[in-house]
Amino acid sequence: MSAARDDILAKIRAANPGPAAEVAPGPIPARGRGGPAELRQRFYGGLDAAGVSHTTVKSRSEVGGEIERFLRELGAAGPVVASEDPMLDGCGLDRLAGLRRGVPDAGDAVSITGTVAGIAETGTLMVRSGPDIANALHFLTDTHVAVVDAGCIVGAYEDGFALLRAGGAPMPRNVTLITGPSRSSDIERILQIGVHGPRTLHVVVCDAGPAA
Repeated sequence: MSAARDDILAKIRAANPGPAAEVAPGPIPARGRGGPAELRQRFYGGLDAAGVSHTTVKSRSEVGGEIERFLRELGAAGPVVASEDPMLDGCGLDRLAGLRRGVPDAGDAVSITGTVAGIAETGTLMVRSGPDIANALHFLTDTHVAVVDAGCIVGAYEDGFALLRAGGAPMPRNVTLITGPSRSSDIERILQIGVHGPRTLHVVVCDAGPAA
């Protein structure tokens, strides 16, 4: 089997002797361009249009308090699980009763994750999976709280993928683009919320920027 595989790969290499041609980037739509303040307001507008609640805090240590306030007002009851993403370190999550960090299970009501970027073009969150972020955190719980660094609010999808690859980082196994709570109208065109993921999505934007 190994010899056959090597033979196939050799034929592919022979058929493609030169380096891959560089592909010119496509045009970026106007809604994906602008200065930081303009992009932030467009991102917030996209969140509003998608039915996502959001708030902004000035420091990383305020994130936990904002999440605690949001969950109290929402009346969310049940275990809370957060990713082990270093982005959430120093966010004061220890003030959340019963919080644990790791992989979610079916009994968890709320998940908390970081994000790669907030994309102003459509009010979309770019999230990743990895050893520190179980992909199920973005889909399993009824409520998802996502933390976005203000400095990582970008204009277009291309900018988000550039952040993902910054520093030569390898592509993660899963990259998910989230625009609003989970919804579907596949069955008889009746809109259902929470079919494939959380019913509620809340975004906390942190002005402090990425952790050092």
